[in-house]
Amino acid sequence: MKTEFKAKFLQYVANRKKEEGFTLIELLVVIIIIGILAAIALPSFLNQANKAKQSEGKQYLSSINKGQQAYYAENTAFGATISELGIGLKTQTSNFVYANGTSTDGATSTAAPASSAMKAYAAGVGLSGTGEAKTTSTVLCEQSVASNWAVPTSVGLSTTGPACATGQSAVTK
Repeated sequence: MKTEFKAKFLQYVANRKKEEGFTLIELLVVIIIIGILAAIALPSFLNQANKAKQSEGKQYLSSINKGQQAYYAENTAFGATISELGIGLKTQTSNFVYANGTSTDGATSTAAPASSAMKAYAAGVGLSGTGEAKTTSTVLCEQSVASNWAVPTSVGLSTTGPACATGQSAVTK
C-alpha cells in the first residue's frame, strides 16, 4: 500500500511541474488586454489633466478680480498691475501668461494658455450704477476657441458693468 501511494504521489508531482508557468499565448493575451484598456483610459486622463490646468487660469483671474475690488475699495481707483494689487500672484506660470489693464470704468485681466488644448480666459471688474451709488461687479469669460499663447479679447467695460466680448461665454463656476 505504501509503494502504491508513493507512486501516485510521484505521478502527481511530475504532472504538477509540467503545468507551472504561463504560456507565451497567455502572456500576449494579457498584454493586449492591458494595451486596449490603456488606449481607452489615456485620452480621458489627458482631458482631465487639461481641465485641471484650466482651473488654474480661472482661479487666478478670480483672485485678480477680488484683488481689484479690494484695491478699489481702499484707493477709489483700480490697480494698474497685478503686483500692485498685493495678492502674490505670478504674471506667468507654466500654464498661462497673465496680463492686466485699467481704465476709468474698470479693470480687465487676461490669461493666455500655454497649450493649444486649453482655452484662454478674460476677466473684468467694472463700476455699475450712477452717482454715489456705484458698486463694483465682476465677470469671468472663457474664449470659445482654444489657442496657444494667444491673448484673449478683453472684457468689455461700460457704465452697466463688465460684459464678455464676442466669441466668449461667461463662466459661472
